[in-house]
Amino acid sequence: MGLLTALDGGYGDRADAVVVDGTALSWEQLLGAAGAVAERAAGAPGLAVLARPTAETVAAVVGGLLAGVPVVPLPPDSGPVERAHILRDSGATLLAGNRLPDDTEGLATLPVSLTDRPGSGWRPAAEDGDRTAFVLYTSGTTGAPKGALIPHRAVAAGLDGLADAWQWDAGDTLVHGLPLFHVHGLVLGVLGALRTGSRLVHTGRPTPAGYAAARGSLYFGVPTVWSRIAADPAAARALAAARLLVSGSAPLPVPVFERLRELTGQAPAERYGMTETLITVATRADGERRPGAVGVPLPGVRTRLVGEDGQPVPADGESVGELQLRGPTLFDGYLGRPEATAAARTADGWFRTGDVAVVEPDGFHRIVGRASVDLIKSGGYRIGAGEVEAALRDHPGVADAAVVGAPDPDLGQAVVAYVVAADGGGGVGERELVDFVAQRLSVHKRPRRVVLVADLPRNAMGKVLKKQLLDGGAQPGA
Repeated sequence: MGLLTALDGGYGDRADAVVVDGTALSWEQLLGAAGAVAERAAGAPGLAVLARPTAETVAAVVGGLLAGVPVVPLPPDSGPVERAHILRDSGATLLAGNRLPDDTEGLATLPVSLTDRPGSGWRPAAEDGDRTAFVLYTSGTTGAPKGALIPHRAVAAGLDGLADAWQWDAGDTLVHGLPLFHVHGLVLGVLGALRTGSRLVHTGRPTPAGYAAARGSLYFGVPTVWSRIAADPAAARALAAARLLVSGSAPLPVPVFERLRELTGQAPAERYGMTETLITVATRADGERRPGAVGVPLPGVRTRLVGEDGQPVPADGESVGELQLRGPTLFDGYLGRPEATAAARTADGWFRTGDVAVVEPDGFHRIVGRASVDLIKSGGYRIGAGEVEAALRDHPGVADAAVVGAPDPDLGQAVVAYVVAADGGGGVGERELVDFVAQRLSVHKRPRRVVLVADLPRNAMGKVLKKQLLDGGAQPGA
């Protein structure tokens, strides 16, 4: 089946090749249900899928890919305004599953049944690496979400690169409970299994108990998931038999990294990617796993750091610059947004990630945040918020921290830290934390102000919503 080689039969089959929230399918059953979707979706300009964590969602997505129709995943928790925008902008004319209660776009519905089969004359669409596989909508900081066009060739290149980096093959059982509307949970977490031939267990919800009971060899999670598992020693110890624990979508706090290593006997592997680039940098299964680092570029991917003056930034482990990329995993552009597509690339063809990073002399990458909110310009210095956050989390009285640049009439921006105190760490004070950072980093990187909060606002992927912090969106702590 081209992209999804497990459906070709070359890996054999088993009754529970794909398990989603307790519903088990063989690859043959999945191919039949997906083929029925593909037969009815053929020729459509786009197939929208309300991406709930169900086996029907997997069948619908696979069906769209087999039909050669762009798949448009809809976040199940999105509101009617966001959904309406995605449906209008994408041009999708079919909705897999039941009609949305607030549908004003007049989409035709395409029922999905796990017992359906296509007609005897049905065949998958001919392979075409340039064909759009997905229209994935990005949640930018300004304006309506933009649809990133992800071609089949990029998906194949990204998954093959990760199979190489993680030694991922048909002998694995992949376990995760991540949402099925983005790169991590859908592209890696479903299509990765269908390309490598590994068994897939989606736990429905990413609970520590669900992860522990699944008995996998390869686990995917976001920092929130790993933090909860690290806080449940029995569940964490149940993962000791796994060969690789992968964290992504947001930085993994170093204390969680160390706690997982202590409880499972192995350090987690971090990786880096974006909707527009898929996964481009990853810690290798056979390589060093460093806390706070996301690894090295995948095969075929090139990276560089560039300063605000457009000049190269050295890979010296200290200098901060915008991370720019080239390689086979990149998107084809934003749907109907030629200006945005052009702005995302440099004159010499590199993709601007908008993330700031540091690269070690041996090629290990550390992401220190978004250029828009995490590159702080204070008193003539350029400071990566992620570096200060990592230093704060090393303090035993700190459970979590987020650092922002707040407007300051003297410095331009002042380093401000929002800190969640650890259990029993209520006595931690501002001066103590300021001094703690100054002892570990350059003095100019110390916070000018520390705000104790009960929790940090986060999105569904665990990323801190820093604009809300600046707007006063955190609840004060004790």
